[in-house]
Amino acid sequence: MPRLVVTNRAGETSEITVEDGLTVMEAIRDNGFDELLALCGGCCSCATCHVHVDPAFADKLPAISEDEDDLLESSDHRAETSRLSCQIPFTAALDGLHVTIAPED
Repeated sequence: MPRLVVTNRAGETSEITVEDGLTVMEAIRDNGFDELLALCGGCCSCATCHVHVDPAFADKLPAISEDEDDLLESSDHRAETSRLSCQIPFTAALDGLHVTIAPED
């Protein structure tokens, strides 16, 4: 199974395996990272699943949508590599993807 590397807000890094068909948000949430709130459940309407993605994977991700971009604009912690983890379908092509959970707004 593909691996996802997650760094939490305390700077601790964990590696998890991800089943096919999940988003990065679902994988993080389902593996006990409680600080990723994902309040809207993945509907791209709240930005509480904000992560910073390793730049090495930027070209492997789907393009950012207008809705996602608008939600990220409201964050004080937006960076060039910011994404909403609910908008990243996790596939085998993303094996080894490293994301850092963004600070809470």
